[in-house]
Amino acid sequence: MSKRKALYIVLSLVVAMAIWVYVDVTGDRNIKKTFTDVPVEFLDEDTVLAERGLMLLEDGTTTSIDLTLSGSRWNIARLDPDELRVQVSLADITTTGSQLIKYTIRYPDGLSSSFTTSDASAYMIRVNIGELNTRTVDVKAEIVGSVAEGYTAGELLLSPAQLEIRGQPEDIDPVSYAKVTINLDNAESTFTGMLDYQFYDANDQLLDSTGIHATVDQVQATLPVNVTKELKLVVDFIESPGARASNLNYTIEPETITVCGDAEKLKDVDSITLTSFDLTKLNSATLYNYTIPLPEGCENLSGVTTATFRASFKDRTSATLTTSNFSLRNLPEGKDVSMLTEELTVTVFGTSEDVASLTGSDLEVIVDLADFGSAAGGYTVPATVRVKNGADVGVSGTYQVRVTIQDNASGEDTGSEEESGEEEPAQ
Repeated sequence: MSKRKALYIVLSLVVAMAIWVYVDVTGDRNIKKTFTDVPVEFLDEDTVLAERGLMLLEDGTTTSIDLTLSGSRWNIARLDPDELRVQVSLADITTTGSQLIKYTIRYPDGLSSSFTTSDASAYMIRVNIGELNTRTVDVKAEIVGSVAEGYTAGELLLSPAQLEIRGQPEDIDPVSYAKVTINLDNAESTFTGMLDYQFYDANDQLLDSTGIHATVDQVQATLPVNVTKELKLVVDFIESPGARASNLNYTIEPETITVCGDAEKLKDVDSITLTSFDLTKLNSATLYNYTIPLPEGCENLSGVTTATFRASFKDRTSATLTTSNFSLRNLPEGKDVSMLTEELTVTVFGTSEDVASLTGSDLEVIVDLADFGSAAGGYTVPATVRVKNGADVGVSGTYQVRVTIQDNASGEDTGSEEESGEEEPAQ
């Protein structure tokens, strides 16, 4: 019985709470709350009104009002004062002077029909309209601080470089220029930022900006921070067996150039690659001239635009070897293949020591018949030569061999994907 009684008590509390919430939400709608200094937003000021040569003057214009709103306790509690607005459209104004205009109360989303206005400090908004006067003034910049040691500041870019200002003649006529301030603290990279500006007269005295209206709120300032670096000129060598950069004598003239450019872009740049050079193409002492490519946005302070590359191998020789080691790959199914070429003379190159270590038996001629699956008769087939003993030696030239392909008389599968001349020399 005690457990049941406790359950009844809990259920009673839940029901009572639900009834209280229901009554609070849907019941009394006469709860009132006053909101002070609700801001007034003016619409169509920079469009319709400006096109008519008119402007809103701050002096004599109501900028905020007090509102007393009625609603349910729940909705009143939900209403955020910071999201409450009074909006006034200036689209119907065609004359100058002080005027009264109706306003609209803008509530947060979902609450527009939840309140009624019980009282207000004003039921119409007073606006003061004057003739629009415009001027264009330059934007200047004051740089405070400096760039880091070893860095230099480039040309400052301001956008816009001029401001169109609007207002009454007594407000805008004294304006000589607008100024932004750029603060540098040992900058090592380009400065970019949206900056506020202030107005100054011809005597460089700061002016009160009240009554002065500009077409943009901020000015974008970009000050490149450059660094001067000495960059090494290099060549990217493409190596292969028998043609290694370690076996190379070469020079690049000049060895370095001095450039100036954006510090951020040059931060990780220490060299300039002139070209990619395939060392198999180098047969004797060779001279090449290359135009020096510059990193993006950089200036060549050295003035040298062309580099000379000279290169030759320290130790390079070639030799001709004869081999009879043939390997047939991808034999056609149901075919007999006979080698007509019994020996092949191959030219190899590399260091004297590596070339001298080779004999014909260290070479393997690979004949791939993958493209001859349905062929019959005599064919000249491309061949690839491989060095088997691990010597760092390259092979010069291209090679071909002659083969005969016939149908297997017995109709039996040859049963072989590969035939090596080392194990069973072809006849």
